[in-house]
Amino acid sequence: MKKRLLMVAAITLLMGVIMPSVIVAQSAGEAATYTKAEIDGLLESRATADATTMIWMVMGAALVFIMQAGFALVEVGLTRAKNTANILMKNMMDFCLGSLAFFFVGFGLMYGADKYGLFGTDQFTLLGIDAGDWAGKMRDWFFQVVFAATAATIVSGAVAERIKFKSYLIYTVFLSALVYPVAGHWIWGGGWLAGMGMHDFAGSTVVHSVGGWAALMGAILLGPRIGKYIKVDGKTVVRAIPGHNLTFAMLGVFLLWFGWYGFNPASTLNGNDPMIAHVAVTTTLGAAAGALASMITAWLWFKKPDVSMTMNGALAGLVAITAPCYAVDPVPAVIIGLVAGVLVVLSVEFFDKILHIDDPVGAVSVHLVNGIWGTLAVALFAVPGRLAGNPVLEKGGLFFGGDPAALGVQALGVVTVGAWVCATMGLLFGVLKAADFLRVSKKEEMQGLDINEHGADAYHGFQHFSNM
Repeated sequence: MKKRLLMVAAITLLMGVIMPSVIVAQSAGEAATYTKAEIDGLLESRATADATTMIWMVMGAALVFIMQAGFALVEVGLTRAKNTANILMKNMMDFCLGSLAFFFVGFGLMYGADKYGLFGTDQFTLLGIDAGDWAGKMRDWFFQVVFAATAATIVSGAVAERIKFKSYLIYTVFLSALVYPVAGHWIWGGGWLAGMGMHDFAGSTVVHSVGGWAALMGAILLGPRIGKYIKVDGKTVVRAIPGHNLTFAMLGVFLLWFGWYGFNPASTLNGNDPMIAHVAVTTTLGAAAGALASMITAWLWFKKPDVSMTMNGALAGLVAITAPCYAVDPVPAVIIGLVAGVLVVLSVEFFDKILHIDDPVGAVSVHLVNGIWGTLAVALFAVPGRLAGNPVLEKGGLFFGGDPAALGVQALGVVTVGAWVCATMGLLFGVLKAADFLRVSKKEEMQGLDINEHGADAYHGFQHFSNM
């Protein structure tokens, strides 16, 4: 254990040596930067057309939608074959029910006319829209609903293999209609955190941390899968429950990465914005660095370049770069990804081996932990002038001599969103558990949720052998 800690400390120290030199180089003007004024000038010179933005945002939303398939494949691959049909149904229905909940209630709470900086008050079911703005509003709803679906589906992996399908549907509606939209309004809908200057470009907090906090609450209140933690001589022994198809899982990661090019670049909300390419670059670098760092960390820690840890490292890098992808330059994007890759390995080990919270796919470590890191990274690495007009980030991040208050605002957003999600989702999962409506029976869990919940078998004709 001491050797492992020393190895990780060495990696961290190496990053500590690299980071200051990079920041000094950038401060000296060796790295390319683009101020908000320069970006606006390019936009004005390109005769921005609404049609281009319409096409770009609809295509971007479609890319984000394909992430549902990515999440489904990752979760299927990292869990057991006997629960495959259940997982596919969860990932199908959280989008279907979530979109309806977001249409009837969520979009209005998130983007309606602000009330006290806390929630929106109109545009429910897309009514009350000015005649001249209906096309843009339909475009905006379509773009936003796929983000809401992403937040909802994050929870699926953390509660896999033991949650009742009915309770999962209830959770999906609750999060999509209320929990996610209110938190989103605070930051993206003109709410109180937006007024303070919190910056979360594409959703490290709004989407990923919201889903991550909800996943954590679900995993805690459900408890671990049967056989995951057992007592031996008075000590808790952690048993691995391997997934059944790493090919599916890796394909899911590639689909998620592909979809992220809609998630981040399309969040410019302008098809002519020259920063689209910049955001694509920082997104790619963050993901690549995350995968590399997690592979090396796992290699040192477990003596093998672990496949699932490397996959989660790529996703961790993507989550972490989601908030700062617009505000930071390429080299800091690499640093953000490297830190994310180390964090995800340490976090998975911490939740599993120390806290004994069973998270079959590492959703909490990927989305919550690195959603927090990415949100805070904005206040460290933002380029001076990139976020002109922002009350705390206009002068850039702390490593560029920016306002220390920026870190406080970003941290306040992390804490308050976390408190909101934990309170609401903890209450919901707690009520479902008290009513014995949350978890399947021991017999159903052992036999698999496919047969008991859906009367189906994803691999008909094959026999599945497992002692778990």
